[in-house]
Amino acid sequence: MLADYHLHTPLCHHATGEPLEYVAVARARGLAEIGFSDHSPMPGLEPFDDWRMARADLPRYVDMILAAREAAAPFPVRLGLECDFIPGQETWIEQVARMAPWDYLIGSVHYLAPGWDVDNPKWIGRFTASDTAVEEIWVGYWRAYERCVASGLFDFVAHPDLAKKFGFRPPGDLRRFYEPTVEAAARTGVAMEVSTAGLHKPVGELYPAPELLSMMHAATIPVVISSDAHAPGEVGRDFDHALAAVRAAGFTHTARFEGRRRRLEPLF
Repeated sequence: MLADYHLHTPLCHHATGEPLEYVAVARARGLAEIGFSDHSPMPGLEPFDDWRMARADLPRYVDMILAAREAAAPFPVRLGLECDFIPGQETWIEQVARMAPWDYLIGSVHYLAPGWDVDNPKWIGRFTASDTAVEEIWVGYWRAYERCVASGLFDFVAHPDLAKKFGFRPPGDLRRFYEPTVEAAARTGVAMEVSTAGLHKPVGELYPAPELLSMMHAATIPVVISSDAHAPGEVGRDFDHALAAVRAAGFTHTARFEGRRRRLEPLF
């Protein structure tokens, strides 16, 4: 009986379906609960990009999820938000954290620089721009991800190795990128996501890679299994695959959240 806490809504401009449609699929697939975590607005000039809700839509989003919670009862529907970590914007996330009765906040890294979202297909040429491009992108991404984890602003962090989305990896042992983030997660106690979304991207594998997942277990970092669903039919998608991976890595529990409090539930 798993939970899926990484679900989006049409307010982010790249998802479809109403919350109760997601609930129906979750129930049909035997999930214990779900939570919505649309992309948080960003401060400054809007639109910040074309794949997140506007600041004016935040109250509407909260009302929509709370209404779905009431309609779905007693099936639990949690209220969350996916917040991009951008150095210098920590105060904004602290403000957002006080704007609603969140059950959890997810931290994620998409931007390596203003206007440079690492998972956007329109920038794929940057990975092949030079012999050292992939190494430089991974260095920048993992530095930002370590800061995201170390910030202490989030309950869990999403799709850890998103920089591999298009299948580009630097040569050599990639643990040199993973270690600082794992150490930061162990210090702060933040949970990390195992996302099935990567199975449907060019890389064709879970986020995170097996080596990183094993390191997370060795550091006793709690895990959350999520789909990053952008349509009702994606809720709980490929959770059998993720469950097999986390069990193989040695995990016996997964994290649940309510009112920004975490508890661990057995996987068996």
